[in-house]
Amino acid sequence: MTVVPEPPDILSPQFAADPYPAYRILREHYPVVFHEGTASWLLSRYDDVERAFRDPVFTTDNYDWQLEPVHGGRTIVQMSGREHAVHRALVAPAFRGRELREKFLPVIERNARELIDRFRDARRADLVDRFATRFPVNVIVDMLGLDRTEHDRFHAWYAAVVGFFANLSQDPEVAEAGLRASRELAAYLLPVIHRRRAEPGTDLLSSLCTAEIDGTVMTDQDITSFVSLLLSAGGETTDKAIAGMFRNLLAHPEQLEAVRADRTLVPAAFAESLRFTPPLQMIMRQTAEDVTLDGGTIPAGATVTCLIGAANRDDTHYARPDTFDIHRTDLTTANAFSAAADHLAFALGRHFCVGALLAKTEVEVGANQLLDAFTEMDFADGTPAADTGVFVRGPLRLDLSLTPAAG
Repeated sequence: MTVVPEPPDILSPQFAADPYPAYRILREHYPVVFHEGTASWLLSRYDDVERAFRDPVFTTDNYDWQLEPVHGGRTIVQMSGREHAVHRALVAPAFRGRELREKFLPVIERNARELIDRFRDARRADLVDRFATRFPVNVIVDMLGLDRTEHDRFHAWYAAVVGFFANLSQDPEVAEAGLRASRELAAYLLPVIHRRRAEPGTDLLSSLCTAEIDGTVMTDQDITSFVSLLLSAGGETTDKAIAGMFRNLLAHPEQLEAVRADRTLVPAAFAESLRFTPPLQMIMRQTAEDVTLDGGTIPAGATVTCLIGAANRDDTHYARPDTFDIHRTDLTTANAFSAAADHLAFALGRHFCVGALLAKTEVEVGANQLLDAFTEMDFADGTPAADTGVFVRGPLRLDLSLTPAAG
């Protein structure tokens, strides 16, 4: 007689330590289940999470309470229809194609080099503290054309805002820290926005201030909210992705050596890390009407928690899903950073992450410069660093022993 385990609690210490066994139980026995602690319905199978990202019946109305307070206003992730299309078109050009390649690639390369220069001769370093957590925030500050001496201040705001939306247990101190950071960030940005409207430059903030499509321009609040979203979503994904990718590669030395020998494999290593250990483990949606799935019916107006970390390990979609393999054939880099991706780490459909190509560029530049700077890397204590976090997840530290390149 087969004993069916109890539904796992995604707020339990056991889940926080290692969510993947719980994800397996959810996929196999409770693909659609109500979770009391978050007052939401959990989806864990790939096909169900994919539908939740693509089907308009799964709305982003939940962001009205989940994200809007900390971003100080509505952002493009809350919008739908023409409003969403227009606002996405206003911000998207900076994150793809010629503008990303010609205007912002030098900014990314410079920031990677400057951070690595600070520990280029080190024999031991924490890659999270010295590089991963700083790099994307510094890049965003510089893309916006803001004061480079304020990098540390922006990093503190970023950490507090990320803490707010990752606060599943509703700790009031964490919530207040996020709201305080939101107010401080807006107060800092507004005078700068007014100056850029009067005298625009070539930076991203100026582009946001002057962009216009069909008579629609971004208001001051639109811009401050978007910058807050960009700092939190753009910073957190790349921060955790770089640390997670290097941890995963170091735990599989033969794959690290393959990437070191053939740098065209960096995007494959990034894509596989996004699948294997996605930085953003869950995204919420809200149902506009009753929705029936194979595992049950979700009522209208319900909050739905889409478990990306579970869906990305679904064995009906991937061969050997619990194995990290940059050479796998069921995950292609050709579309891994587009709305047609065959993983769910950037969501899919109309709300696919607008900064996916920026993240890819940052990871490629950062990884290549790190591999050039250090001819050998290993875990300083000989064991892989563990991930921490529930909503967002990755190594808090990545202590490495390093062999600097000669010269």
